[in-house]
Amino acid sequence: MAGHSKWANIQHRKNRQDEKKGKIFGRLIKEITVAARLGGGDVESNPRLRLAIDRAREANMPKDKLTDAIKRGTGQMQGVNYEEIRYEGYGPGGVAFLVDCMTDNKTRTVSEVRHAFSKNGGNLGTDGSVSYLFKSCSQFFISSQIDEDEILEVVISSGADDLISLGNGNMEVLGQPDKFLSIRNGLEQAKITIAHSEVTFRAETQVEIANSQLNSVQQLVDSLESLEDVQNIYINASL
Repeated sequence: MAGHSKWANIQHRKNRQDEKKGKIFGRLIKEITVAARLGGGDVESNPRLRLAIDRAREANMPKDKLTDAIKRGTGQMQGVNYEEIRYEGYGPGGVAFLVDCMTDNKTRTVSEVRHAFSKNGGNLGTDGSVSYLFKSCSQFFISSQIDEDEILEVVISSGADDLISLGNGNMEVLGQPDKFLSIRNGLEQAKITIAHSEVTFRAETQVEIANSQLNSVQQLVDSLESLEDVQNIYINASL
């Protein structure tokens, strides 16, 4: 996938997320609750919670909602007990899908996810059927006019593994999932603009989609995104 299209894709996805702010709040509340339940309510010792809180602040979530989500996760308030579950499958054109969900009713969730796949020309697979095509990583899209060699020195010293030039001063930084905070801190201290960052699943290789199937793949993505229990969708093709 060409660098400029990858940059356009990440901006497009951010715009789509902004358009769905109501659902974003719901997903963030679930993520904060689960992160606090699994790792505790201290952001300094719980990187997953720190990242979720940062996302909530970027989305302008009210502070009381954020605080209540942490309290529900740590047991200080009653709340729904969400369970994490991942579904794998193939969409039109053989595009691989990883679908991360948080749910209080697995029967409902699997039914809805299976229906989304089947009505949009896809197939829900078994555990491990496509996950081997993806790698968990910290991912940063940055923009800077600093010399690339200087940026490379910054990202390596902060714990990153790779720096990929996307053209026009735009770059992608990759590292291990547990290095997210150290990489981000290194970039911020160097005053390098971070356009987007996340701990994500990145496809090892991208598949080419025929123009005739682009709309079908996008329809499946849209259908899955509309489900309340879906948190994140990862695919091995660019839309």
